[in-house]
Amino acid sequence: MSVETANDTGILLESGTNELELLEFMVGNQFYGINVAKIRELCPFQPPTPVPNAHEFIEGIFMPRDMLITVIDLCKALGMPASANTENDMYIITNFNRLHTAFHVQKVVGIHRVSWEDIAKPDSTIAASGKGVATGIAKVDDKIIIVLDFEKIVSEINPETGLKLSEVDAMGERSRHDCPILLAEDSPLLLEMLKKCLTRAGYTHLIPTTNGKEAWNVLDRLMKDGAVIGEDIACVITDIEMPQMDGHHLAKLIKTDDRFEGLPVVIFSSLVNDEMRRKGEALGVDAQLSKPEIGKLVRQLDLLLK
Repeated sequence: MSVETANDTGILLESGTNELELLEFMVGNQFYGINVAKIRELCPFQPPTPVPNAHEFIEGIFMPRDMLITVIDLCKALGMPASANTENDMYIITNFNRLHTAFHVQKVVGIHRVSWEDIAKPDSTIAASGKGVATGIAKVDDKIIIVLDFEKIVSEINPETGLKLSEVDAMGERSRHDCPILLAEDSPLLLEMLKKCLTRAGYTHLIPTTNGKEAWNVLDRLMKDGAVIGEDIACVITDIEMPQMDGHHLAKLIKTDDRFEGLPVVIFSSLVNDEMRRKGEALGVDAQLSKPEIGKLVRQLDLLLK
């Protein structure tokens, strides 16, 4: 069963609405959510083929049609006991970071249209030291839905899916660039890695923020204080998925505000696929790059800020 809700609601075809479609599902007795934009399809559970010496979260592999897909057991990944009854179990097959992965869940509940404004940022008790796997908390129909950080779960299994300093180191000696770059990234782990990689690449004047709303408030305050584009703020790098305000809405605010004329906006996200690329182009962003390609991001910054 493909997840083809975009034709019904138009959300995924619109640009900068600050909305998303959230698929609600269950692991154990808890409700969780995932952005529909990450989903390739849903299919009923079928026992996977075990893989020797695989990571403890990996349940095995299966092959729908002609594609070999790794299955991650979300019960184990979230520290819950395995389900005894698999009658209603489903696979959520995702496509992000240029990977196809199946997540084994107990039940798919339905799809909700929600605003990023209504998704709260997890506080420090939930996301302490970057160890949490929640990127947001939504309340839908009086239920608390935890929006999971699927990229973090995958990167714990295979760190190679994360940002790699080796790509920057391979560029050799680089000069120091003092142009101020604002970063909007909600994952504490990825934000730290992004700062480390860009600093290693010579971009040392970084302004980190944790979502689009926080980034917009910083930009607005800078301009009210008399900031000059190219001197006090030279570029914005933003993720797409973020609580409060997503990257597309942030880009729309920047590109439709005359105060920010000439300010480059770069989208750096695991969700950069053909459909999302069209949305970014409609908003007028200057570049769109897929995580974890940090080397390409650095080269793009070199072009935009030379």
